[in-house]
Amino acid sequence: MKIFVSSEIGRLKRLLVHSPDSGLGKVVPSKAQDWLFEDIVHLDTIRKKEYDYYTKVLLYFLDPEKIKGKQKEIDATTSNRCFYKPNNPNFFQSDKVIELEWLLAEVLKDHEIRLKLVASVCAIEGSTYEAQKELMNYEPSELAKTFISGTSINKELIFAPIPNFIFTRDIGITIKDHILLNKPAKKARTREALLARYIFFNHPYFNEYKDKIIELSESSLHFLLPKEEEEQKITLEGGDIMVVSDNHLLVGISERTTSEAAVKITNTMFEMGLMDKVTIIKIPKKRDYMHIDTVFTQVKRNVWVMLGNFSRKSIKHEDENIIEKILEIKKEEKIKILQFHKHNPDNPISFESLEDLLIDISKIDLKCTDEVQFIFSGNNEFPYNAREQWTDSCNLLALKEGVVLGYDRNDKTTEAFKNAGFTIIHVKDLLTQLEEGIITTDSIKDTFILMPSAELSRARGGFHCMSMPLCRESI
Repeated sequence: MKIFVSSEIGRLKRLLVHSPDSGLGKVVPSKAQDWLFEDIVHLDTIRKKEYDYYTKVLLYFLDPEKIKGKQKEIDATTSNRCFYKPNNPNFFQSDKVIELEWLLAEVLKDHEIRLKLVASVCAIEGSTYEAQKELMNYEPSELAKTFISGTSINKELIFAPIPNFIFTRDIGITIKDHILLNKPAKKARTREALLARYIFFNHPYFNEYKDKIIELSESSLHFLLPKEEEEQKITLEGGDIMVVSDNHLLVGISERTTSEAAVKITNTMFEMGLMDKVTIIKIPKKRDYMHIDTVFTQVKRNVWVMLGNFSRKSIKHEDENIIEKILEIKKEEKIKILQFHKHNPDNPISFESLEDLLIDISKIDLKCTDEVQFIFSGNNEFPYNAREQWTDSCNLLALKEGVVLGYDRNDKTTEAFKNAGFTIIHVKDLLTQLEEGIITTDSIKDTFILMPSAELSRARGGFHCMSMPLCRESI
C-alpha cells in the first residue's frame, strides 16, 4: 500500500477516518470540556444525516467501486447502517477510505498484540485485573469497539469514551513517505495515541513503513519540569502540521503543540533530509484557534481560505465603536512566523503576516504565476468572521485541487467562495448527479461542496480535522 503526501491539495487517493461511535452519544455536559468538546451532540443525527454523507463522497472520489450503483441499497438500510459498521458483514471495508476501528480489529487478531494492548489500556485507565482478564475473552471486533467507545459488550461504560477519535488528522501526519505520530497535550487523548501507535506499528498496511514512523522523544528529565514550564515539554497534534510542498513543512505552535515540539520537528526534518524548509507559525493560545488548520487551509495552488484577524486587511464593520473594540482585540491576537532553511538554520526569515507567507508558498514553492487569492472566513465581515471560524469555515479538506468540503452553516464564507468564482453544491445534489452519471469526479472543478453540519460543528472540528491523508497525487 503506497503512502506519500507532498501537498495539501493533490488529488486524495487514500486516508484514515473514524465514523462517530457510540461514545459520542455518552458525552455529558459536565464532562464535555474535559473531553475537549464544547457541547453534546445527537448521535443519530451526526451519523445518519451528516457524517454518512462524508463517507459516501469520499468513496465516490477515492473508491467508487464500493458505492457506485449501490446508493439506493445503502439508503434502504439507514436504520441499522450496516454499510458503515466495521463489525458488520456488509461493511464497505475500503483500503482507500480506511476506517480506524476496522484496522484496530485486524491488529487485535494477534494474541500477543491483544495481550499487550489490553494490559496497556487497562493500566492507563486504572481498570481492575478482573476486567483485564474479561477483555481478553472479547472477539477482536468487539474489543476494538470497546477500546474506542468505552462500552462493553453488555452495553456498560467501562472506560471513558474518546470522542476526539473522529479527528484522525491529530493522531498522526503523513510527511512524504513517513508518518509522524502525535503526542497529545490533553489527557483525554492519551488512549487515542496508544491505539494509533499499535495500529501503525502492527497492521500489515504499514509493514514496509515501520522504519519510517517518526516518534518525538521528550527532552531529558522532562518529568521534573514544573507546570509553569510545560512549554518545554513536547506535545503535538496533527492539525498543527501541513505539508505544503515536497520541500516545505508548516508547523504550528498553538494551544496543543508546544514550541519544544516545533524545534524537535524542525531538527528532525533537516536531519532526515525530508524537508529543506520548515516554517513555524505561532498563533495565540486560545480555544478559538486550537490548531493552525482552524485559521487557514489551502484550496488551490493560488487560493487559500483564512481568518481575517491575521490578515493585512481590516475587518469590515458598520459601527465605529465596534471598530475600536476589535482593533484592541487584534492587538492581542498576534501571529509570529519564522521560516528556517536546512542549509542556513541560524538565519530564519520572518514574515509580517500570514498572507505574506501563503503568497510566498504559492509563488516560490508551487511556482504559481496567477495572482494569489484569499477567501476570508465570514467574508471578512464582523461578527460573521468570528462566528464562522468557530464553526470551522477555515478547516476545509481538499479532495483534489480546487474541490473542497466544508460546512453548510457558514453562509458568509460560502458567499465569499461564490464571489471568488467557485461552484457551490450541496452534497446531496452532488451524490445524486454522480450516481446518475450527470457528472464525474474528474469533471468537477473549482467547487465548494456543502456538507450538513448542525451536529458535526458542535464537535469543533471540520473535515480537515476529520481526515488523515495517507496518499495524495503529486501536484
